[in-house]
Amino acid sequence: MGNREELLAGAKRCLLEKGYSRTTARDIANASGVSLAAIGYHFGSKDTLMNEALFDAMREWGDELGATLTADLKPDVTPLERFESAWDRVVESFERMRPLWVTQFDLLGQVDHLPEVRAQLIGVMGEARTGLAELFQGIDPAAEPERARLVGTFYQAMLTGLLGQWLLDPASAMKGRDVVTALRSIVS
Repeated sequence: MGNREELLAGAKRCLLEKGYSRTTARDIANASGVSLAAIGYHFGSKDTLMNEALFDAMREWGDELGATLTADLKPDVTPLERFESAWDRVVESFERMRPLWVTQFDLLGQVDHLPEVRAQLIGVMGEARTGLAELFQGIDPAAEPERARLVGTFYQAMLTGLLGQWLLDPASAMKGRDVVTALRSIVS
């Protein structure tokens, strides 16, 4: 790897270990084994590097989630069984990526002071919504953009809400079966 890639890898490690706002440029330089001046040369600023590391980590989680949700799917399962299994897999991913989620919730409280991060999050949010609609419901966002937006927004709200509860108290957070039971109760 070159210095740029080393810096990005070091920034991701710091992001997951220390969080977004508690990581210094020196932390990144130490974690990457690259000089402090290289941050400015390759990224312009520590914030630009941290933003790239954050969104790179989020993309990796999205790719992992996509692979997880499509792996080992049995063709004879009902839509509710598929939904339950999918949510169990999502919750399992929370543990593996806990530092990323803590960082994102930390950033949500700071977006009024981080306009670049806010703009990037808004852009990513639209992609995430359509991606969630496609992953969970098989909706083609190009063929049904409004349906993908609505369904994806619903899944995103559920994901954020379940994640927030899980971060506070994993033992009492809902599992897939709990979500299905709650949905059945709501629509009946």
